Amino acid sequence: MTSIRTETRSIPDLGNTRYDSFKAGLDPTIYPLTLFYEAACPLCNAEMSNLMLRDTEGHLRFADVSAPDFTDVPAGATMEDLMTLIHARTADGRVLKGVEVFRLAYEAVGMGWVSSAMRMPLLRPLAEWGYPVLARNRHRIPRGVVRLLFEGAVRRAAERSALARCDAGTCAR
Repeated sequence: MTSIRTETRSIPDLGNTRYDSFKAGLDPTIYPLTLFYEAACPLCNAEMSNLMLRDTEGHLRFADVSAPDFTDVPAGATMEDLMTLIHARTADGRVLKGVEVFRLAYEAVGMGWVSSAMRMPLLRPLAEWGYPVLARNRHRIPRGVVRLLFEGAVRRAAERSALARCDAGTCAR
């Protein structure tokens, strides 16, 4: 019988240590993670709807900064900051913004592969550069394009969410 030899150093470090911790259990200093987003933005709202449906374990909280009654501006941020880039507050009170927020949110909903991809040496700088450009121009993206991009993802998330609910004493995941 041939033995299989594995060495961790032969696997490239993609910086996905948070995903490894996800597999073992989420970091209690990070989760629940509160996401501050603009629901008035069709692109932002579509992505948050996708995450809301996938968040079957309740690791994420959502705060619509465009709501008239919103007052929970995190320490160190301004309302203008929140309307410019996505922000999040960790369970221990740290404020994060930009791509790191999406990485942690995807990990929370079991999409660690997306988070890992955004940490890859070629994709990370592209994501870090591209997200602010996209965020500045998000209101210019036609609703039809947003629907095209997110309709399938939201439908799949809704189906998974429905499957995760208990029915007649049995839960399917």
